[in-house]
This record gives sequence, C-alpha cells and structure tokens, in this order.
Amino acid sequence: MVRNTVNKALYRDPGLGAGLIRMHFHDCFVRGCDASVLLDSTPGNPAEKASPPNNPSLRGFEVIDEAKRLIESRCKQTVSCADILAFAARDSAYKLGNIYYGVPSGRRDGRVSISDEVLQNLPAPFFNVTELQDSFTSKGLSVDEMVTLSGAHSLGRSHCSSFSSRLYSFNSTNAQDPSMDRNYAAFLKTKCPRPPSSPSSSTSDPTVPLDPSPNTLDNLFYKQVLNHRGLLTSDDTLLSSPVTARMVSNNARFGSVWAAKYAAAMVRMGNIEVLTGAQGEIRKNCRVVN
Repeated sequence: MVRNTVNKALYRDPGLGAGLIRMHFHDCFVRGCDASVLLDSTPGNPAEKASPPNNPSLRGFEVIDEAKRLIESRCKQTVSCADILAFAARDSAYKLGNIYYGVPSGRRDGRVSISDEVLQNLPAPFFNVTELQDSFTSKGLSVDEMVTLSGAHSLGRSHCSSFSSRLYSFNSTNAQDPSMDRNYAAFLKTKCPRPPSSPSSSTSDPTVPLDPSPNTLDNLFYKQVLNHRGLLTSDDTLLSSPVTARMVSNNARFGSVWAAKYAAAMVRMGNIEVLTGAQGEIRKNCRVVN
C-alpha cells in the first residue's frame, strides 16, 4: 500500500521522491526515527515541521497521509507513521534510482515534536566537513556513511537562500567562493539574484536543482562535486579533507558500489534512536498524537 501510494504520487510529481527521502532524514536526526516531523503544531508548541529547515521546504506530507489512510482502513493501529515514512523513503529510492533495500519495521511513533530541536540536531547547508562529521557521528553514523548519504543530493532542489552567500558574499566579503566553478557560478547567478540588503524587502526565494538530473538518484552528485559544482557548502566541503575527498572520488567512479552503500546507510539511518515495544504509540493520524 505504501509503495503504490508513493508510485502514484511520483508519477504525478517526481520531485516528491526527494521530499520523502529528505523528510525521513529530517525525522531521524531529531528525536530518532519516530515520525515527530509529521506532527502538526499545537497552541503554544510549534512542532518540528514549523522550523525554518522544514518550513516551507519539506514536501510529501500528503503522501504519508494517504498511505496511512489506506493502511488504517485494512489494519487499524498496526503500522506506525515512522515505519510508513521509512518505507516511503525506500520506495522513492527504488522508483528514482532503482536502489532497493529491505527496511526493518516495528518502530513506534513519538508523542513530542519541538521546533527548536531541529536546528540543534540537523546538519546545516553551510556546515564544514568537521561539523558534518560531528553531526553524523553524534547519531552513530560513520564518516563513510555521511559521505554516502550526501549522495541523496542528486535529488531535488535547493532554495537560493541556502547557498547565495557563495555567490555574492563569501566569508563576509563581496567576493564569490573561489572554489566554485566559474561557469557554474555564472549560471546560478542567472537563477538567484543578489539578495536585497534588507531581508524584509523581498520574500522571493527561487529554487535550483541540486544537480543536472534532480529526479534521478545516482552518483552524478559526486562527479559534480569533483568538478567544483557542488551547490551547497556542505557539498563542496567534502573535498576539503583527504579522507572524504577520496570517498567522493570512489563514489564518482563506482556507481553500483555507491548504490549498495547507500542502501545499507539508509537502513542504518532508519535505526537511529527508534522507539519499540511499549515506547511511544501507533498514531491513528500521523499529524496528531492519539
């Protein structure tokens, strides 16, 4: 039921695949893989989905809602929202990259979702390689898994605000990031105008693809990074360490090896701090606690 729901949604809008994979990642890094990212805000308590890294950029909530509705009609309170989200990320990887992996089930849903915890736990697009390593190792993931999972940036789009400092005000100057390919930077400037001096004077924040084939999950991301066409600071910084640079090079050369590592790393990520047994609950509606 989850796979059918995901396939129908991606047939209409392939970009939702990136959204579902990203949503699973954003869920697991905050309170573990407990579907806390799916909870709506309540009076006096902004939820995770209200935090700037998630709002308005996270997409695919309606896909999870539809899968949950179908499952609840057949087997009430049996499959958690956390499991559905893990399955949806897996099915998106298969649909967009022909990468299949088995997902252990049995997660329970959390009852708490706090907006302020998102920035405290999620790696930011401006992180350097040391900060990225610290973020991933704090969740029990290795440096190799960090580089491997970065390959998901072959999917989807990014808002200009996440990288425009590399184009116009690198290191608090008026210069362009010298590590970025000049032709690529020139292209990005045609899509992302210089931000206004007063942030409140404009609400426009266009998006650009993270790589040239944003609806295909493959190792092209690593080839882009090697050519200094990594969009985000957190992409480009993978070349700043000899260890991670070697991993980038290997992933660029051996696509099938990377795909196998990606599948294994997604399973590992999906096991972060899961609730099991009597912990948490199985929500009837993914947006609210029972």
